Amino acid sequence: MISYQTSVDPDKYKSIGNGFSVTVREDGVRGLAKGWAPTFIGYSMQGLCKFGFYEVFKIFYSDLLGEENTYMWRTSLYLAASASAEFFADMALAPMEAVKVRIQTQPGYANTLRQCVPKMYAEEGLWAFYKGVVPLWMRQIPYTMMKFACFERTVEMLYKYVVPKPRSECSKSEQLVVTFVAGYIAGVFCAIVSHPADSVVSVLNKEKGSTAVQVLKKLGPKGVWKGLVARIIMIGTLTALQWFIYDSVKVYFRLPRPPPPEMPESLKKKLGLTE
Repeated sequence: MISYQTSVDPDKYKSIGNGFSVTVREDGVRGLAKGWAPTFIGYSMQGLCKFGFYEVFKIFYSDLLGEENTYMWRTSLYLAASASAEFFADMALAPMEAVKVRIQTQPGYANTLRQCVPKMYAEEGLWAFYKGVVPLWMRQIPYTMMKFACFERTVEMLYKYVVPKPRSECSKSEQLVVTFVAGYIAGVFCAIVSHPADSVVSVLNKEKGSTAVQVLKKLGPKGVWKGLVARIIMIGTLTALQWFIYDSVKVYFRLPRPPPPEMPESLKKKLGLTE
């Protein structure tokens, strides 16, 4: 919540520490949890769609490319699969994101999900919940592309250069630690890439009748980066936990957990890397 406040009302919330103190002073400790319900519901729905569709699109694009091209163009495959998955995931997130931002950035408008949804619908109709979907795509698609591609390549590099033994010899606990570290590194890059669009979405849902271009001009080059430190901390931790939970679920249900990609034997022969 604090990162939203510092980006949409920088005159009132001048820093992360100031944002905490002002929020607690005005709304009490409960104020820090405002909008938790739409946040939980929205991001749960988005997460299910994002991770599920990513696996589907990764397999789909891999089948189109073939084994050798999949390896050579694996970063592009991660980017394409994650962008495709996020396009659909944001349609699930948009309504709850609009409700969350309205609760958090318009004091007195509504305090709960049950109060906010009917009020928004009565005032603006169904469009109230989807008017932010385009800037949401602007924010979330680059974010998710960075999240998945950076994670996949970071895991690959960690096993290659940092972990002292092959992945096949690592215990499940050790593999999950690698997952968490790679997830956090990916989260830092995600926060930086997506923050300007995140600032625009926050203001857009707060101000009726504004467009993304108008908000961008209003915020200016410095305004779009307000609250970045808070977002890095939040997104880094959140991304690491998401990957950790996702991988833990795979371990628990004994679902396939593919190892880092290796060059196919057919490609090694073509490149003269085999005897």
